[in-house]
Amino acid sequence: MVVVAQCLGLRVSEILALQWRDINFGELTMRVTRGVVDGVVDAVKTEYSEDDLPLDPDLATVLLNWKERCPKSEEGWMFPSSITGRCYHASPIQQDYIRPAGRKLGLGDIGWHTFRHTYRSWLDSVGTSMGVQQKLMRHAQIATTMNVYGDAMMESKRAANSKVVQMALRPALREAK
Repeated sequence: MVVVAQCLGLRVSEILALQWRDINFGELTMRVTRGVVDGVVDAVKTEYSEDDLPLDPDLATVLLNWKERCPKSEEGWMFPSSITGRCYHASPIQQDYIRPAGRKLGLGDIGWHTFRHTYRSWLDSVGTSMGVQQKLMRHAQIATTMNVYGDAMMESKRAANSKVVQMALRPALREAK
């Protein structure tokens, strides 16, 4: 679940609601159509949340390997409880696994939404245009992508700032020679 969260930036409700039929391994796509909140399966958060996403070949391989080991469920859930065959609840996974792992790694109290924010920051750090980021995050408004999820990584900020500084200082540096 964490790998899917980090590689696709999905909301935890969407991850919990994934079914194997949502993935087209031949076309390397994943369709996000539903969410699970407190065990209740429903439509996704907004009409913009429902979309096809690209599936990287390496992530597809990880998911195919998981499919071989995944507990079977009547509905074909990607992440069913091995006890009930139904969807997990997000909070216990976060409390029992994600937060302790984050502390152990020195990352502090991370949660499900941390992966979504990190995904957005990583998109920014590799130079992804804001329009593509909006589509991958499946936000209705680009302002949400920019303002709510807008923390750029220090390396990206430093590189961008250095380019501007060089433009500003280049004339002065030439004169100093």
